[in-house]
Amino acid sequence: MMNEKFFADLRKDVLPYFENGDGHGFDHVDRVYGLALNISQGESVDMDIVRASVLLHDVARSKEKMRDTPTGFKGSLCHAEEGAKMVPGILRKTAFPYGKIDSVVHSVAVHRYSKGLEAKTREAQVLQDADRLDALGAIILVRMVEATVAWGRPFYDPSIPIKDVYDGSKSTMINHIYEKILKITPDSFHTPKARELAVGRYAFVKDFAERYVGEVEGRM
Repeated sequence: MMNEKFFADLRKDVLPYFENGDGHGFDHVDRVYGLALNISQGESVDMDIVRASVLLHDVARSKEKMRDTPTGFKGSLCHAEEGAKMVPGILRKTAFPYGKIDSVVHSVAVHRYSKGLEAKTREAQVLQDADRLDALGAIILVRMVEATVAWGRPFYDPSIPIKDVYDGSKSTMINHIYEKILKITPDSFHTPKARELAVGRYAFVKDFAERYVGEVEGRM
């Protein structure tokens, strides 16, 4: 197993790949890293693969430039697919075991649960779970408020109906919560620990959305 210094050094190596080379967005990676360590406890996983996969899962994120289209904000490419292509070149420059690189590539390639790709290893499932957990709870609400303000979108508009299926179209923060975030149900996670953590995070987001709409409409 690789030591702590190796992963501290790998973290430093990954930072320049993020936008502006200043760690923009790396707070997400750090949170997912902590979650992955937490939910890996009691799991039969290779922690070298888990740790490397987490640190590298968004390595191509800055390449996925978001553009404003008539139907909403769309990425120019899939950062998971692009990131998976970059993994071998990054890890082969380090002392990371060659025999484990393909497993890291798989984890990074399938980490976007919304793409419907199967996580075929427990390590890939841990990454999926940790990444999705960061899309629930208090932090996602703060991030959504920031994005809503930055994009100039309304927080809520009762004239815009909630859709059954999220299609990425321009809408409101509340629509986004109901159409996408609250589809990340606790029972959709792979690991027992992630399902346990998801319960509280899911309830927090759901309670917020219900209360926000209730206060706007004068019911609460």
